[in-house]
Amino acid sequence: QVHLVESGGGLVQPGGSLRLSCAASGFMFSSYYMRWYRQAPGKERELIAGISSTGGTNYVDSVKGRFTISRDNAKNTVYLQMSSLKPEDTAMYYCHALHLGYVYWGQGTQVTVSV
Repeated sequence: QVHLVESGGGLVQPGGSLRLSCAASGFMFSSYYMRWYRQAPGKERELIAGISSTGGTNYVDSVKGRFTISRDNAKNTVYLQMSSLKPEDTAMYYCHALHLGYVYWGQGTQVTVSV
């Protein structure tokens, strides 16, 4: 059975950092393109970062230079290191896996950036 389990969210002050993790099981993680999405209240879900099976990365402009996506295929885990966090980064963050038409989502982890 496929599972994507996010963790690491929480409340952080502006300018702070968090590292999100997404632990995968039930599929061949190393072959999958992994992405992080986020959805703020009242807004559409937004793709913010992706990493290929070979480690190539891409980011939406709003997080470039502040967020870093990485993966550890030995641990079946993808990470999102977030720094210089802003109130507008407040959202539910979701892990996403894609390969040959197979798509999996995690349940999300909440990130709140506030004083």
